[in-house]
Amino acid sequence: MRQKYVRLGLPRIDGGFTLVELTIVLVIIALLVGGMVVSLGTQVEQQRSKETQKILEAARDALIGYAAANGRLPCPASASSNGVESFCTNTSGACGSTVIPSLIPLVIPPSHGRCSNHYDGFLPSVTLSISGVDANGYLTDGWGISSNRVRYSVYSSLNTVDGAINTVTHPFTAQNGIKNATIASISARTPLLSVCNSASGVTRTTSSIPETAYCTPVTTLTNSAVAVIFSMGKNAPTGGVGTDEAANLDSDPAFVSHTPAPANAAGGEFDDLVIWLSPGALFNRMIAAGNLP
Repeated sequence: MRQKYVRLGLPRIDGGFTLVELTIVLVIIALLVGGMVVSLGTQVEQQRSKETQKILEAARDALIGYAAANGRLPCPASASSNGVESFCTNTSGACGSTVIPSLIPLVIPPSHGRCSNHYDGFLPSVTLSISGVDANGYLTDGWGISSNRVRYSVYSSLNTVDGAINTVTHPFTAQNGIKNATIASISARTPLLSVCNSASGVTRTTSSIPETAYCTPVTTLTNSAVAVIFSMGKNAPTGGVGTDEAANLDSDPAFVSHTPAPANAAGGEFDDLVIWLSPGALFNRMIAAGNLP
């Protein structure tokens, strides 16, 4: 028997979605996935920054330990010394040829302590016996690529307005330099290395002697750093364009440190991570080790 269907005038309900509905669903999914990707990317960068901070702090501890054992800080490594500290042969004038200490053949560090790269070198990871270096002997930060090698600068009084400290021109890197310069005289010297919160606060007493750079009072984080250790951050491959980041790469004893800033900030993009070593922290460890006074 043929069945009869009664039309009730109600709209038919299909089992699928319309194209408009599918489009809305896809847009919502895309937004959710995009948000997850951005969030994950942010977390990765935050983790790399935290890892870099730990690397810098461990490097500072290694420097203090080296000074406690050797009576001096190491010189920075040069771009060609493969993670080994690098010295000038001569004590004054143009640096000339360099001396790279080694065991085979035996090359002893010169006692004068004049570094080839006082303000534009790298952490001497091999000299410090730090593990986790790259294939060329340099310690890298949390981003782990060659452009992200950890930087290191150490104070020198050569060519400064105030001159040597108790006749010691390179008090922190010369053999017995810290002891001969004396704690009291080093503590009284300012500026040593300076860290400002803006490149606009960097003052130079004369353009012909960049070693006299220091911070103005309102921008000073410290004017008494023995050494500065820093990472160029995520933008290391293309960084240094803004005035604040460029101040960390211009081979003078004044550096800049502040919270990250975008490209349209007053000092340009900034993501460097900067820490420093104070005289007190260095002296305390060396006194405990019996190297001072």
